[in-house]
Amino acid sequence: MYLKGSKWSMNRKRTRPNWFRIILLALLVLAGAYVDRFVIAPLPPVGVPTPTVTRAPESFITEGDQLFKDGKLPQAIEAYKQAIAAQPDNPAIYVTLARVQVFAGQYKDAQTSAEDAILLNADNSMAHAVLAWSLDFQGDYVKAQDEIKRALVLDSNNAIAHAYYAEILMDASSTGAGELGGLEKSIEESKVAVGLAPDLLETRRARAYIYENTSNFEEAVREYQAAIAINPNIAALHIALGRSYRGLGIYDQAIQEYNQAISLNPDDPTPYLYTSRAYAAVGEFQKALQYAQSAVQVNPTDSSLRGNLGVMYYRNLYWPEAATELGYVVNGGFTEEGDRIDSINLIPDPRIAEFYYTYGLALARINRCGEALPVAQMLQARVPSDEDAQYNAIEIINRCQQNLDTTPTPGETPVATESASPPPSGGASTETPTPEEIATPTP
Repeated sequence: MYLKGSKWSMNRKRTRPNWFRIILLALLVLAGAYVDRFVIAPLPPVGVPTPTVTRAPESFITEGDQLFKDGKLPQAIEAYKQAIAAQPDNPAIYVTLARVQVFAGQYKDAQTSAEDAILLNADNSMAHAVLAWSLDFQGDYVKAQDEIKRALVLDSNNAIAHAYYAEILMDASSTGAGELGGLEKSIEESKVAVGLAPDLLETRRARAYIYENTSNFEEAVREYQAAIAINPNIAALHIALGRSYRGLGIYDQAIQEYNQAISLNPDDPTPYLYTSRAYAAVGEFQKALQYAQSAVQVNPTDSSLRGNLGVMYYRNLYWPEAATELGYVVNGGFTEEGDRIDSINLIPDPRIAEFYYTYGLALARINRCGEALPVAQMLQARVPSDEDAQYNAIEIINRCQQNLDTTPTPGETPVATESASPPPSGGASTETPTPEEIATPTP
């Protein structure tokens, strides 16, 4: 008996199993299990980062050391930062980073790196030493001396600390902020540094720096050359050597060293500025102007670079352009490109005085005496002991008097004074010798 229309039947025949299909399915199941376990990598749990291959901190340090040796300071700094990221509790890496940052002119960053090293190890002599060096370049001589003394208490045989101490004492003495007998002590400290480690870059550099700042330029040249022999790819050493050559009056060698510095670090305006001044000193004013323009292109907001550019415009008889550039230095303001320039106060400094009296002369040349005469009066009042400034203040007044005497009466044709390149005037020359650059703590 069965239900009509149902597929179920009590009398239905039984079929034989298909063993070939069963075996095939079993093999497929086993193959899938094998692939899942041994071929496809397991997925990590949600929220857990996947493991990545990491470099050892030492490899970054080695890379940074080589980049520093090659003179590639920005790249070296990045390598040391990667080493710190891989090993943030190692104060030695922070110290190395700070040292290179000083050579690269990143003084504030160097201070931060050295302070981080001290936080990790307050008794690290080199950390206090490099901190002192970075403070020296920022003009904080009091704190710099405190830190360098601490470094030498921790390690009296730290040759680099003695080298830094020599530079700090020299800089403090030159600004009147040094201790009694600081100059003599700076000389002695430089000798101690070289005696302890004659083959170190910093000790040779410090000895050269002391010679340079005591006007012993021949000895300075020898010591800077010794430092460059240790590492020929540090732009700041070539700048310093160029300064010493200029001190000896060997301008071609000075320019060669400045250009070497430019090739090593084209983003630093300093060698462009020094090359400009060197060419001006030998009367090649067109080349001096070209380098002055390059310096401003590198750093368009620097007032001193603008001042130098204005002086070189004047030396090339471009008086309106000179008045424009030097006007930023004296009065401050914004350039046509929107760069803000801060004014520089007139103080007893030959370079600053040069900016002011050249500005006054340029204004007088283009008959803007209402602006020129106050500049002359300011020079007479504020820098009475500067002979160049006093001479040129009188020239400004005389030039304005000549302009007044030649002012046309109604109906006469006025004399053009706004020419971009007018012929030089007769009579006494208003061109004064270019003062030598004052040696500053340039790394």
